[in-house]
Amino acid sequence: QVQLVESGGGLVQAGGSLRLSCAASGRTFSAFAMAWFRQAPGKEREFVGSIHWTDGSTWIADSLKGRFTFARDNAKNTGYLQMNMLKLEDTAVYYCAARWGSRSRRENEYAYWGQGTQVSVSS
Repeated sequence: QVQLVESGGGLVQAGGSLRLSCAASGRTFSAFAMAWFRQAPGKEREFVGSIHWTDGSTWIADSLKGRFTFARDNAKNTGYLQMNMLKLEDTAVYYCAARWGSRSRRENEYAYWGQGTQVSVSS
């Protein structure tokens, strides 16, 4: 089993930045992929990006490239989503997810989920 705990959400003005954290525990994390998804009010959950734990390779959704980046701290088993130049449309609940194996954009391929953290962007 893997437990995921997100933190770092909050209220920020448009143009500002936030860094979300996802702390993983429960097992060792080789051949492990972590992803972020988000769900805005009234919309379906969408893929934000993913990172492979071993080699650090990342995918970022095309619409978010240049503003969102990933990082990880292996020693802390924590992944980070750095969000810059935030826009009103970035307002959503952000979820961290994890799976064994390669990165995936499909939420149904992730077995482990955090509780979500709210990000609200104001004008």
